[in-house]
Amino acid sequence: MGEVAVIGAGVAGIQAALDIANHGVKVHLIEREPSIGGHMAQLDKTFPTNDCSMCILSPKMVDAQRNQNITLYTLTEVKEVTGEVGNFTVKLIRHPRYVSELKCNGCGDCTEVCPVEVYNKYDAGVGVRKAIYKPHPQVVPNVTIRDSEHCIECGLCYDACGLQAVLHNDEDSEREFELSVASIVVATGFETFDAQRKKALRYLKIPDVITSLEFERLICASGPTGGIPRRLSDGEKPKSIVFVQCVGSRDITINRPYCSCVCCMYAIKNAILLREKYRDLDITMLYMDIRAYGKGYEEYYQRAQDLGIKFIRGMPGEILEGENRQTEIVVENTETRELLKLYPELVVLSVGMEPAAGSDEIAAALKIPKDESGFFAQENMKTNPVGTIKPGIYIAGAAVSPKDIPDSVMQGGAAAMKAFSDAIRV
Repeated sequence: MGEVAVIGAGVAGIQAALDIANHGVKVHLIEREPSIGGHMAQLDKTFPTNDCSMCILSPKMVDAQRNQNITLYTLTEVKEVTGEVGNFTVKLIRHPRYVSELKCNGCGDCTEVCPVEVYNKYDAGVGVRKAIYKPHPQVVPNVTIRDSEHCIECGLCYDACGLQAVLHNDEDSEREFELSVASIVVATGFETFDAQRKKALRYLKIPDVITSLEFERLICASGPTGGIPRRLSDGEKPKSIVFVQCVGSRDITINRPYCSCVCCMYAIKNAILLREKYRDLDITMLYMDIRAYGKGYEEYYQRAQDLGIKFIRGMPGEILEGENRQTEIVVENTETRELLKLYPELVVLSVGMEPAAGSDEIAAALKIPKDESGFFAQENMKTNPVGTIKPGIYIAGAAVSPKDIPDSVMQGGAAAMKAFSDAIRV
């Protein structure tokens, strides 16, 4: 019986790995970040049920680590792939953690004494982290990582660690190694669109114009503000918020003609969470079309309307900063032809999905094509939606196209069964 490599350990990759491993096949789960979980680990709630995101994801993460048939590789990237179905050789490069995974128990004593604070990718930049840190409390594996780029070598973390898990050098970490597998599942996920490319929306120019992922971290109880939405300009709680949809989606001027699928429901979810917590908050959503296509999604949209959230069919040409740094949006309601002026205290840009950074290199290593949108190309959308032109290599989740969590999990399971079939034939 052969083994399987799963590249990418977001929710689709974790689901694929668990499904294969639970059928008795060895799985190598490869993730380039310090922890598994992907973007789902950054979310507070999921739509349309408003269930806790980590309550769904965290058990899967722990199961993946504890499953005897799954070997987990973090801080690891694919360098080269050769061979054919039933006999692939995957060459990997592992980056140093500068913390011993065998000794570290994740206590966080080293993080507490670290004097360095830098940009926190997990909090989408609205919070900070230390130079030695865990990306979030529920990380798997539960091990810190020392950021050698920003570390000032003050020595405090070495002294604070009673287990002597913090390493001056990580020479014992294996840098390059190879795996022999029968099949491969690619679940490399997505990146969010860089809103700076839409210059008229003034992202990073006006401090109170932020992205949906930044806003997600602001309203999350484990986020930098303890779940209280605040303006970045002065730290005050806003009295009015405007969501702007389709930023980086359905836009041919920036080569993003596709719909990102989740943005409408994602914004509605955050608007509902705000309305239920702050009844006096003025919430408006500017949109092209509301695409509520899934089970219970239309009812979720209706729930938002019933709660008093305003929906205006119209997209702003630009966002302005007026007197006293007041944000101004001029927009036409295309249903009534009324020209409106809005003065929100916070603007949230619903940024779309785009292919993950590094996916071009993965495609080149695997020798599989990408489609016109930059995602991995399916062999046949109808008859083999998880297959590629190369037998034995399968794709799943947002690596294929923008999709929500249930669809990503479902496609991860489908790719798993294809890869499992190849593995048992060896």
